[in-house]
Parts: sequence; C-alpha cells; structure tokens
Amino acid sequence: MAITLTDLEVGQEVGRSTIEVTRLDLVKYAGASGDFNPIHWNESFARGVDLPGVIAHGMFTMGSAVQAVTDWIGDPTAVVDYQTRFTRPVVVEDTTAQPGVPGATVEVTGVVGAIDTDNSTARIDLTVSAGGQKVLVKAQAVVRIW
Repeated sequence: MAITLTDLEVGQEVGRSTIEVTRLDLVKYAGASGDFNPIHWNESFARGVDLPGVIAHGMFTMGSAVQAVTDWIGDPTAVVDYQTRFTRPVVVEDTTAQPGVPGATVEVTGVVGAIDTDNSTARIDLTVSAGGQKVLVKAQAVVRIW
C-alpha cells in the first residue's frame, strides 16, 4: 500500500530501528568509503588523540539512521534531502572475542515533523542515540510522497 500525505500527521511515529555495530562493520565501511582513519579501528591511536576508544564513522552512523526512513517509505529515491549535526561519537567496544555481541547499539526513531502539501513532501525527524545519549541532532529527512 502506498503512503499518501493524508495518511500522515505531525508527531506520528513512522519508524524505529536498532542498529548493532561491531568493529568488523567499521572495517567493512572503511573499505567501502575509503575512510581508513585509525580512530575507526585502532584503540591505542583513538585513545592517543583523546577519544574514549574506537568510534564509528559519522557517515556510517548517519547512513544507518536514515534506513528507518527508507524502510518505512519503501523507496530510497523518495528521500530528497537529508541532513544532521553530529554531537557525540558512537564508541564501538572491542567484542571480537564474543561473536555476535555488538560493540555499540544505536537506537533510531522517526516521527513526522512537518507536512508540505504544496511540494508533496513530509519531513521526518530522527532521534538517534547510543548509550542513552543523542549522537545526532537535527537529523531530518525530507521525503517526496506522491
């Protein structure tokens, strides 16, 4: 069933997801993105530059969070704008000795923030947290709805 603007109201929850992150995920992302900064895989280096440990790539976190929107709308090309501010790093603990245990968990909730009937769009506001703290703020995706 296709979603229409009349199906939506401001404040309505449209998606929720839990993203489990491992250091292997970060290595795979580094290969795909070309971002091999050692803060994303080397514990001693990360601590040496005053980080609390290995951190997830900001773009990994941002890209993973918008998945809640694309899952809801069913068409990733419907996202016509997406932006955020990075507020805290996602620290990914080393759990390689414990297969299947994530090093970090990111929680995402999406709600309708605004509806623009003139442009057939809805703004989806995302709350993105890890360890009980917001890691992205003003995370907003604008979705075209026909």
